[in-house]
Amino acid sequence: MLSRRWPWLLVAAIALAALAFLLVPRSRAVDVAEATRGPVAQSVVATGRMATPARIELSSQLTARVERVAVREGDPVAAGAVLVELRSDEARAALAAAQAALAEARARVRQLAQVQRPVADQQLLQAEAAYRLAEAEQRRSAELLARGFVSQARLDEADRTLAAAQATQRAARAQALASRDGGVEGELAAARLQQAQANLEAARVRLDLLLLRAPAAATVLTREVEPGDTAQAGRTLLTLAEAGETRIIASVDEKNLKLVRAGLTASVIADAFPDRPFEARVFYVAPSVDLQRGTVEVRLVVPDPPAFLRPDMTVSVELVAGRSEAALRLPAEAVRGVDGGASEVLALRDGRAVRVPVKTGLRGVGVIEILDGLAPGELAILPSSPAAEGERVRVRAPRPRGNAELPPGMGG
Repeated sequence: MLSRRWPWLLVAAIALAALAFLLVPRSRAVDVAEATRGPVAQSVVATGRMATPARIELSSQLTARVERVAVREGDPVAAGAVLVELRSDEARAALAAAQAALAEARARVRQLAQVQRPVADQQLLQAEAAYRLAEAEQRRSAELLARGFVSQARLDEADRTLAAAQATQRAARAQALASRDGGVEGELAAARLQQAQANLEAARVRLDLLLLRAPAAATVLTREVEPGDTAQAGRTLLTLAEAGETRIIASVDEKNLKLVRAGLTASVIADAFPDRPFEARVFYVAPSVDLQRGTVEVRLVVPDPPAFLRPDMTVSVELVAGRSEAALRLPAEAVRGVDGGASEVLALRDGRAVRVPVKTGLRGVGVIEILDGLAPGELAILPSSPAAEGERVRVRAPRPRGNAELPPGMGG
């Protein structure tokens, strides 16, 4: 009897098993990431260029032939050093003439003080004495005429002599006054002296304009002139980079403006020397946004610039905006809605997918800091697993992965 029933019992068992398989909910295998403690560094990457405090374009104010060029590209120059000499024959002759005119003007001043003024004073004394003598003679002639001792002609002659003496006295007095300090002759001599001094200074300035000097300590960037060329007024002959702080000018996307501030440190890599990074520090953030590019200008100073840096060299700048050494972190792909607004995680809790709002913090390379919503050790379902909220899930068996495949910042 049993042997005849067992096939039916087997069929019934299979049917019950199939029914159980259909009725009992099945769980979905999902890939997960564990919330762990570890370092997270948030940075902003930008492209910039090396800049000098000032770029100087050296040119001549005069048109003249170039006699000598004392520097070449790359040469360091001290402030005041002569870099270019222009032909100066005419200017030197003008300077000699101005020096001679000044010497003549000074001699005229000495002549006025030592010769003309004493002579004029003596002439005035002589004229006054002659006037007094003529005046006395005229009185005496008048008295004698009144007594009948002399004729009218004698008195008329005395009057003429007195008038001439008076005229000579007035002329001598005017000449003496003109020769004294504050007089016309003194003012004229002083004016001629000032004019000669001004002409000499103008000649010196013109001669100095033919010597092109470095306005500050600098490095020669370009040389666009050779001896024998004609320097035209305003034409750039040399381009200099002023010595001073080594700076970087970078453009940061405006979406990262909240992360950038003065005082941030940065790691900088020159495109030409990628294996030799150096440090810089932000000292200026532009108060406005470039409308055309949607970027903000950031300036950095390099406290210890390496020798290989050159003006206008292209560099990559990584600004470290924040860092936490023991942050609760998840791979960036496990956190949903970070850029769209409210952030959330599809967590695995009690065998089901549960949507959990989270508060995020620093965003590192490939990782995000979780400030609230998850506890250390909790599992977050990755978007690569199409699990729905409330669905029963189970952790997919781990696949072998090397450290090189771990998300940045999530390795041991």
